Amino acid sequence: MPYLVDGHNLIPYIPGLSLKDMDDEIALIKVLQGFANQHKTRVEVYFDQAPAARAGSRSFGSVKAHFVRQESTADKAMINRLSRMGKDSKNWTVVTSDREILVEAKSAHSQTLKSAEFAAELSRANFGNSSNPDKQDSPEVSNGEVDYWLGQFDGNG
Repeated sequence: MPYLVDGHNLIPYIPGLSLKDMDDEIALIKVLQGFANQHKTRVEVYFDQAPAARAGSRSFGSVKAHFVRQESTADKAMINRLSRMGKDSKNWTVVTSDREILVEAKSAHSQTLKSAEFAAELSRANFGNSSNPDKQDSPEVSNGEVDYWLGQFDGNG
């Protein structure tokens, strides 16, 4: 079953990750990649507050990250995605602790998991970085991804 994830809502529940970190989104994507690969599923993760130049969707293997423009919210984008899915939404699990999204997901007949519950599932499966202290500070990121993000942040990408 594929997952729709409220990224900034989940990060505080993942040991070793913090919303204050510069690379918090990439670190969460790496955790979600491990989960998606092991469970042979897809994950769509939504992050809000992206500057216009960095907004958009990017694929990271089985994880598709949506960086929502500052003028909108990840919540709205997730609700719109559920609406566009139509009947297929019943095949997805929505991960958030936001009440509005949970209500919309339930009315769309999606499965729901609160962020803390999903984080506990990730930790039990060793995707939450808690079992390996070295991984907390340095998630595995390919050189290509590092170059891409450096280009994005210095305006050359």
